[in-house]
Amino acid sequence: MSKKQDEVAKRTTAAKAAIEDAIDDESSVGLFVSHHLGELEAAYWKKHTGTPKPTRKQVVDLLVLRSHWGGDAEVDCFDFTLPGDVTDYVISVGFDDAGKVGSLEMES
Repeated sequence: MSKKQDEVAKRTTAAKAAIEDAIDDESSVGLFVSHHLGELEAAYWKKHTGTPKPTRKQVVDLLVLRSHWGGDAEVDCFDFTLPGDVTDYVISVGFDDAGKVGSLEMES
């Protein structure tokens, strides 16, 4: 694995942990989850989680990395979304210069 691949894997893990930590907050993560629980059909949830009414954690566990970008190494910002092209919204996780999570935002 290259140094960049190692950094992408490390930051993906850190981003997912930060997203999970913010799951119950009145944050962008909470807004993302609430919005999609209200908008997506029960069949989507059943297919991806096994239940028509998933928990907030089950929704967060579904998130997949859509892209990472920014800076010379392209690892300043990581965008996560739901699988299956069902939304234009992402949870965007920004990293500071030290490689620590600095921001969590819902964006479209």
